[in-house]
Amino acid sequence: MKSSITESEVQELAADWYKKLDIHAPMVDVLPLLSDEVLEMKFPEATLFGMAEFEGWYQKVIRIFFDEAHKVKEVTLTSIGDTVEAHVVVEWKASVWNPPSANSVRIMLDADQTWSLKRSPKTGRLVITKYVVNALNYHVGSAKL
Repeated sequence: MKSSITESEVQELAADWYKKLDIHAPMVDVLPLLSDEVLEMKFPEATLFGMAEFEGWYQKVIRIFFDEAHKVKEVTLTSIGDTVEAHVVVEWKASVWNPPSANSVRIMLDADQTWSLKRSPKTGRLVITKYVVNALNYHVGSAKL
């Protein structure tokens, strides 16, 4: 089993994570990317602990946002070793319809994030243990959350 985590592995995980979010992948495909031991996720609207809380949040947001597109703009490791912390910046575009509005609106922003990652002791695969949204930087003309 590999021990040190590389920047390319983190970039691959980020690309896989956001692809799954874009297509609203089933939980069976999303959960293997998350730690089943310790998991903390901080979003602007909620702080979640564990897979069950994440699943509840995920099932809610995939029913709110559509036409999602994530583009990873930056992945920088801030610590290297058996566990790593990474600074991630992702461009997120999504549509949302708020009834009874006649039209949907488009959200366009860069999300500044900090991730903590480690290898799963069960699978040896890289998993997210902590996911923090530090800031949302809206693009000009974007709708707001």
